[in-house]
Amino acid sequence: MNRTLIVVDMQNDFIDGTLGTKEAEKIVPKVKEKIDEYIGRGDEVIYTRDTHQTDYLTTNEGKHLPVEHCIEGTHGWEIADGVYREGCRIINKPAFGHTGWADHEFEEVELVGLCTDICVISNALLIKALFPEIRVCVDPECCAGVTPESHEAAILTMKMCQVDMI
Repeated sequence: MNRTLIVVDMQNDFIDGTLGTKEAEKIVPKVKEKIDEYIGRGDEVIYTRDTHQTDYLTTNEGKHLPVEHCIEGTHGWEIADGVYREGCRIINKPAFGHTGWADHEFEEVELVGLCTDICVISNALLIKALFPEIRVCVDPECCAGVTPESHEAAILTMKMCQVDMI
């Protein structure tokens, strides 16, 4: 079976930068272990990278979340040290969810990363809508939300939409 791990937005700004949290810092070792597990089996690993431009504060998202983050080319935009594995694909996405998942041939997808309640849930639900018959799962121990409460709310919402928790 072709398994794909999608590592969502494990970027400096979301871990210990402008939007970082203790919960995000805590999951980094677990995410690294998960990546190594997939690579060790020869499975596909895809990274998403939240990508904004210098005009971020004038965008719709910037008006709702007026904190500059993940500006392309900055340290905060980079995937955190030790998280990226050479040869894996990186998808730069300007919004919460990547809209190009239909171009993939997924058989089973697992998502980990940040933030559970924004980008992880957006991508999980997009993939589930595009591929309703495949297993889509999330490892809650390898995710962190904006707050612990919103993380739990996102987990519950994904469960209701037939995204498995492992």
